[in-house]
Parts: sequence; structure tokens; C-alpha cells
Amino acid sequence: MQYFEDLEPGTVDRFGHYQVTREEVIGFASRYDPQPFHLDDEAAAQTHFGRLSASGWHTCAMVMAMVVKNLKARQQAGLGSPGVDELRWHKPVYPGDTLRCETQLLEKKRSRSRPEMGSFRSTMRVFNQNDDLVMSFTSIGLIRVRDPETASTD
Repeated sequence: MQYFEDLEPGTVDRFGHYQVTREEVIGFASRYDPQPFHLDDEAAAQTHFGRLSASGWHTCAMVMAMVVKNLKARQQAGLGSPGVDELRWHKPVYPGDTLRCETQLLEKKRSRSRPEMGSFRSTMRVFNQNDDLVMSFTSIGLIRVRDPETASTD
């Protein structure tokens, strides 16, 4: 199990492999972001996207699926997240793309009011199969402390 004490600022983690399909792009957009360039080839061709593209929110969801799979594999004692900052969609994501993630731990801080948990900030960068940056954000995570009775040194 990976706890707060195991996190090292500066650590880079590369993970994930997500194949973007046309069916999933249209399915997600139909339900959550029904803009024409996410649903229709002809409409998309008339935009700066040039062809059918995934919703940015769909890209977030695909990244979340890779993040959770990675957290489970590492058995992180995660407690969720209070949010993200600086979310940017740098390039469109298209059906046929394969996404991967790269995250760097920026800092960690032990909670003064909740001795059983700490928080950490990290940058997330998402790339396609051509190593083009397609999305980035800064995330804040909450994580259990191994031994809440020990004094905070962070």
C-alpha cells in the first residue's frame, strides 16, 4: 500500500494506454456534450477540428479511467480529490488516437486538522500516440497517512 509518507516530490510516473474509438466518442457526446463536431463527420469537417473529435470532458473521463487503474495497481491509499487547476486542452483528441499519461509530484503537505490524511499536488500531462500534448492540468489529491499518531514532519 502506498501512503502519504511514501510520496516523494519530483517523482515522475508514466502510465496508461487508452484507445479512443469512434463509437465511444459519439456515445459520450450524445449523452454529455452533444455539439455537432463531436457527433457528425460533415459538421466536424467544417470546423477547426477538421474531423470528428472527442469532447474535452470525454478526454478527462478517459484520463480518469487510466488514473484509477494506475492507483489500483500501485495500491495507493487515496481519499479522493478536492479538484484540479489549470485544465487545458492543447490539441484535439480523435477516434483512433491512443492516450497515455505522465504525472509529476510537485509537493505534499500533511493536514494539521486531520492527522489521518495529507494532500499532494501534481501535474498531469496527457499525450497521444505521436507524443503530442493533448491535455494538462494540476491536480490535488488526498491520501491516508500510514500512522496518524506520528508527528508531522512535512
